[in-house]
Amino acid sequence: QVQLVEYGGGLVQAGGSLRLSCAASGRISNSGMGWFRQAPGKEREFVASINYDGRLTDYTDSVKGRFTISRDNTKSTVYLQMSSLKQEDTAIYFCAATRYGAATRYDGHYAYWGQGTQVTVSS
Repeated sequence: QVQLVEYGGGLVQAGGSLRLSCAASGRISNSGMGWFRQAPGKEREFVASINYDGRLTDYTDSVKGRFTISRDNTKSTVYLQMSSLKQEDTAIYFCAATRYGAATRYDGHYAYWGQGTQVTVSS
């Protein structure tokens, strides 16, 4: 069983940066990891993913060039560095882990989820 806890959310001005962390209680070195977000009144959407060894990453178009996903398997932690933040990035951000090495954009492939961390971008 893997438990995930997200850290690092908060209030930031547009154009600013935040780094989210996702700490796992169990081993995630064989798991694909993803970040998803859900804005008020909207469905949860894919943000970024990284495969088990960090060699493959994927991003939704709206964050490409602004967000970077990375992982440190020695610390069982995954990160999401967010820069040039926009008001439309305001959402609750969730990290998730698969039971296998690949990571996808499909939230149904993820077996474990964190409780989420709020990111609010002000104008």
